[in-house]
Amino acid sequence: MTTASHHDARDFHVTRELVRTGSMGLGVVFLLLGVLAFVPGLTTQYGSLAFAGGSEALLFGVFQVSILLNIVYLIVGAAGIIMSRDSRGSRNFLLGSGALFLIMWIYGVVIDLGSTANFLSFNAAGNWLHLILALVAGGIALTHMARTRGGSQSTHT
Repeated sequence: MTTASHHDARDFHVTRELVRTGSMGLGVVFLLLGVLAFVPGLTTQYGSLAFAGGSEALLFGVFQVSILLNIVYLIVGAAGIIMSRDSRGSRNFLLGSGALFLIMWIYGVVIDLGSTANFLSFNAAGNWLHLILALVAGGIALTHMARTRGGSQSTHT
């Protein structure tokens, strides 16, 4: 009698290629966020786009943006693309950007969004976006690290 092999959730692993793809993909997403936020029409209330706090501009009419926040997105996006050349760089990018966006989410949740402490011009929708991006980036990196036992490559690639 033969048995068919089956895969369940325990067989899931994050390969080096998935980590590299994740880094490249998130890098592209961040670059797009940074670039699109400078496009009138895609960014509503474009005339109120300020360098830092006080900006009323909304990307897609939802995510409050400022020039400084757009620069952060552009820098993180470029880093993701550059670091996606190898799995170690990709993992480090995903860990770093995950941590950065988790810190940005925490900061955005604890400050009064109407105060001068909101120097990047966050809003509630942007806070949720930062949490989701942090969980995706950090989740891919941590899963890869767990499956490769802290960084040494396993036989599952």
